[in-house]
Parts: sequence; C-alpha cells; structure tokens
Amino acid sequence: MVRRIDLRSDTVTQPTQAMRDAMCQAEVGDDYYFEDPTVRRLEELAAERLGKEDALFVASGTMGNAVAIFTSVRPGDVIIVESNAHIFRAERGHLGVVSGVQAKAVDGRLGVMAPEAVENALAVFSDSTAFPRVSMICLENTHNGAGGTCWTPAQIRGMRDIADRHHLKIHVDGARMFNSAVAQGVEPRVLAQDADSVQFCLSKGLSCPFGSVVVGKKDFIKEARYARQMLGGGMRQGGIMAAAGIVALQTMVDRLGEDHANARLLAERLHDLGFKIDMESVQTNMVFVDGAPAAMTMDTWVAALRERGYVMNTPAKSGRMRMVTHYGIEREDILAFLAATEAIVTGRAIG
Repeated sequence: MVRRIDLRSDTVTQPTQAMRDAMCQAEVGDDYYFEDPTVRRLEELAAERLGKEDALFVASGTMGNAVAIFTSVRPGDVIIVESNAHIFRAERGHLGVVSGVQAKAVDGRLGVMAPEAVENALAVFSDSTAFPRVSMICLENTHNGAGGTCWTPAQIRGMRDIADRHHLKIHVDGARMFNSAVAQGVEPRVLAQDADSVQFCLSKGLSCPFGSVVVGKKDFIKEARYARQMLGGGMRQGGIMAAAGIVALQTMVDRLGEDHANARLLAERLHDLGFKIDMESVQTNMVFVDGAPAAMTMDTWVAALRERGYVMNTPAKSGRMRMVTHYGIEREDILAFLAATEAIVTGRAIG
C-alpha cells in the first residue's frame, strides 16, 4: 500500500518527537511580564542566528510582517513590493488595514526586482507635499509566488544601496529564509545583514506547530512588541510553543537540503513526462506545474492521484498548481508518486 503524502504545503509538517518532548518539559512563565525563560531563549537564539540585536516571538508569518511594517512606517506612506509578493496578495490586506500604507508593485523576474525597476518606481513620487512618502522596500526570500526562488546576498545588497540613497528601510518577508540560506550555501545572517527587519517562520519547513520570529535592532523590537500586543499577539506561557522553535533552529535547518533534492527530483521527472514546469524556478522546496501533458488535464491527473491517497492542491483556474516538499516526505515517497503519475500519463492501470 502506498504511504499517503501531503504535497499542499510545508505548513502540514508534524513536530518531531524532540519538539514534543521539549514542549512537555518547557520552563514557562507569563510572557506579558517578560517572565517566560523559554521564549527569551528562543528570541536570543533567533537574533544570534540572523545577526541582529533582538527578536520577537509572534504567532504567524502574517502577524510578523504586519508588526514589522506597522512599526517602521507612518499611515499614508508607500512601500515598494514585488507584484506577486505574499504580503501584497495573500495577507488579507493588512498593509492598508493595520499600517495604513499603499503598495507600489514592481514586476520582478523569478520574484527578484531589478534595481532599475525599483528606481523607476521611486521616481513616480516627488518630494512635493502632495505626494505620499515612500518609506520601505519589502523583499520576499524565498519568494513563494515565483516558485520558492531566492534573493542572493548581492541582489539584497543592491536593494540596500537604493534604500540608503533614498533613506528607506528594508523589510524581508523571510518566511522560508532558511530554505534560501541552505539552497545557496550561506549563513542566514548573510541574507539578513542588509535588512532593517526580517520575519521568518518556524511552522513551515522547520516543522514547528506554531510561530514566527521578527528580528531587528533593540529599539525596533521594543516598538514591535507594542504592535504585537495591539494585534492580540501577547502570550502567557508561550514557552510551551517556543520550545519547539528552539529545537527547530538547533536541529531542523540543515535537513532542508533533503526537501530541495526531493523537489528537484519531482520537477525533473514530471518535466520528462511532459508536464509544464519552469525548471529555473525550482530552487528550493516548491514545484509549480503550469500544465499537463497532451490528452489529459491537470484536474484529471490530480483527481487520479487523490484516489491513491496523495493530498494535493486543486489547480487554479489558470491550470497552475503548487507542490511543496517537506519534513515527513522521503525520496521513496516521491518515487512512488512519480510511478503513479507515469501510470496515469501512459494510460496503464494504477489500481
């Protein structure tokens, strides 16, 4: 019998036994009073790993982005975002609702904005009192909508140069920043060094059941803590959840390379079978399929695999579908998935 695998997202990961044990044994206190030692340890570890002065434990990546942006801008400001950025299209509009800012979208290639494109976007806004102030450039690393693609240190440095010339801050939605670091063979702090603030998720590839962390300077984190409270993110015995994050940062980062290898294997074999995949976009743990081989549809393929127990996303109206590899999916699972797919494509029985 084929073991079921869930390719919808790396948010479906289950905590490791070490995480469960740590959560059960966590030393806790009321985090509102700064009395939870496990939360403090997680925040210190996160700040150290990303080379920043301080950190703040939050409930989710969306909350982390909202807190960081709210803390850094004024209502009426403009922030520069890539046109398919998660904060722009998939976070329920907190840019306007919470921070009161407008987004100027810039088309990127594989999620990466060219310096000249950002400069052109900035040129739209003059110093006239009639124009809104541009205050921030937001980057996404890895870039979800582009296929899990990476910003390199050099590309981020290019954005830093622009930000410095125009007196702007840089926030990085680094939900999967550790995937980017592992894929590029660099330390996470290298990817964070040119950012004023970074948010990264514990509950995706790092396999925690909860949480994200925002990092930055001490004064910024102090203000961000007030913003977290405003959004209902104040915690009591948060150490129960923070304990899993400590285990994740200590034990789950290096293994992300296994997910990347499985995604590459999946993409290459599906491409060979005639599925439409931009192989240049397969850089970390995501595979976006844009079309099925001739004589079949994406819906037919997905439905046939679901009957065999594979949990997959429903294709979008465009036919595009995302698959994500993660902890709990092994190479053997990918090979079994591919064998089932080949049987469907070739018309052989797959019962």
